[in-house]
Amino acid sequence: MTTPAEWYETHRELLDRAVAATRTRDYWSAYPESPSKSVYGEEAAPAGEKAFKARLNADFPLGGPAAERVATERSPWGFDLGIRYPKADAAALIAAARAATPAWRAVGPQGRAGVAAEILRRINARSFEFAQAVQHTTGQAFVMAFQAGGPHAQDRGLEAVAAALDATTRGPAEASWSKPQRGGEPLRMTKTATVSGRGVALVIGCNTFPTWNSYPGLFASLVTGNPVIVKPHPGAVLPLALTVLIAREVLAEAGQSPDLVSLAAEAPGDGIAATLATHPDVRIVDFTGSSDFGNWLEANARQAVVYTEKAGLNTVVVDSTDDYKALLRNLSFSLSLYSGQMCTTPQNILVPAAGVRTDAGVKSPDEFAADLSTAIDKLLGDPARAAGTLGAIVNDGVLSRLTEASGAAGVVRTTGEVADPQWPEATIRTPVVVKLDAADDKVYTREWFGPVSFVITTESTAAALELFVETVRHHGALTASVYSTSPEVIEAARDAALDAGVHLSENLLGGVFVNQTAAFSDLHGTGANPAATAALTDDWFVSGRFFVLQSRRHDA
Repeated sequence: MTTPAEWYETHRELLDRAVAATRTRDYWSAYPESPSKSVYGEEAAPAGEKAFKARLNADFPLGGPAAERVATERSPWGFDLGIRYPKADAAALIAAARAATPAWRAVGPQGRAGVAAEILRRINARSFEFAQAVQHTTGQAFVMAFQAGGPHAQDRGLEAVAAALDATTRGPAEASWSKPQRGGEPLRMTKTATVSGRGVALVIGCNTFPTWNSYPGLFASLVTGNPVIVKPHPGAVLPLALTVLIAREVLAEAGQSPDLVSLAAEAPGDGIAATLATHPDVRIVDFTGSSDFGNWLEANARQAVVYTEKAGLNTVVVDSTDDYKALLRNLSFSLSLYSGQMCTTPQNILVPAAGVRTDAGVKSPDEFAADLSTAIDKLLGDPARAAGTLGAIVNDGVLSRLTEASGAAGVVRTTGEVADPQWPEATIRTPVVVKLDAADDKVYTREWFGPVSFVITTESTAAALELFVETVRHHGALTASVYSTSPEVIEAARDAALDAGVHLSENLLGGVFVNQTAAFSDLHGTGANPAATAALTDDWFVSGRFFVLQSRRHDA
């Protein structure tokens, strides 16, 4: 057995660096993002694929309370996974989690952070297995699945560990108190402060980024002293089941109950997420997914602190540019990456009626929409490259919205099919671009999650900024972007983003895209608009998960 204190010492240098990185916000990464043999070893890739294939059509070996098994996953690349997961009763999961809590509380923040760091180390060592699991539950192409589902998710998990460790160790665990008394000995007391978790935490995973979106809440809750029940999306169970399996192994080796982390697998329609989220003993809920269920959780899980990340109307304001080709390349990649199945992908592109001033002349809204469509064509012209960029359509809901948009009036670029010889059964589609006017608000104020975007003509750039503020304040957004050579427009866009409550990217032309965020630096998510209730870097994201309780006594 390795004690939590020993694992803290083992990972202390890593944890110290991670805490420092959360304060400086400069580039830092603990886990290499390249799926290279020189980084992870010659056998890592084939071993990961072999491990993934060995899990297909078999029972997943996970302990904990369970009465039956359920298999729900189909790879967007064209085959059933057939993995059977234990399906547990909600009350049994909560009872087991509560029973495990007192011993975990006694470990203290440093020990809990040490255990969490060891969990992440073991997850990282199996990054290729996770890449296979993410690819075949989300439809991401392999390299993206490796990076976003592996090292990038692990960095986000470590960032949460660091933030939780920092927050829970700011004050002394013990203090001596002495108050002078006139004509006598001082009053002396010893006071002890204990970090106590809020209660059982529930992490509700999504279909598209099961690890990347779930790790912040999972590890923040664990380090602040809470047991965690992980409820994966029925279409993307395996990445989180592997996470829970590794966490349970490490916890058991640390002398703790493995039921501190458990899996709540379900069949579609079972509704265990709602059952768990409204249980009196569940005090923390982390959710990524649709606005409808996110809003329901915020309204109904009243006994819990609820952190949500929902979809929204991510907006781009295009005023002017001195590198038109680079703008089109950057924006076309943002619209195409993973078929737009990201909560950060732009949807509404606002263009002034007078046109966009560029180094290639003034481009009318019609010309801009046509040029953007041509840029997408060029990006996706090679089928092999297209499949690697687009990935596969993750579910029927995305495909339905794509089909609906393709038939809308004003379509500039309709969707097309892409064939991947390696995965002939995969559903791969190129983006749709639709041209609208500002008056078509019933269309563009809907969330069209997937490869659907709108080029919207506005009266002016000032009117575009007003529309941006109005739509985001009412419907939410996780990203916003502006292109302009005018310092005055950039300053106005910054003010507009503050009014709307959303993060802003300015004149992205190179290798950084609006729908990508970097752990330890970028502030992903915000509580300033309806799309989210907290960012990982907000103090409340961590402080809402624990209390500090004091005991005091007279000195002998």
